[in-house]
Amino acid sequence: MRWIKVLNKAQLPITDSIKTVKIDSKQICIINDGDQIYATQAFCPHAGGHFDGGWCKKGNLVCPIHRYEYDLKTGRGAEGQGDYIDVYPTEIKDDGLYIGFKESWWTKLWN
Repeated sequence: MRWIKVLNKAQLPITDSIKTVKIDSKQICIINDGDQIYATQAFCPHAGGHFDGGWCKKGNLVCPIHRYEYDLKTGRGAEGQGDYIDVYPTEIKDDGLYIGFKESWWTKLWN
């Protein structure tokens, strides 16, 4: 797992809001749902809606286009959707928010 600092503590989204960050060329949504911080992919797999226009509902991230819902802990879509989103581990340290990314074999070779 490779941990990357993405925000300072002062930059964390306020409770019940979503903020987008860019890491290299990848957009990630940082979600504060009831003071719990989550990180997910930025676009809905169903219709490509950007999650920063969505909202949280009972531990789920809701897409603003067709209201598809995704569990913030597992990434699993609501029953009957048959899809999922990428969810990344987060850790808040003294100097800010870190997101964990799985390392692929080629990343280890070239870094």
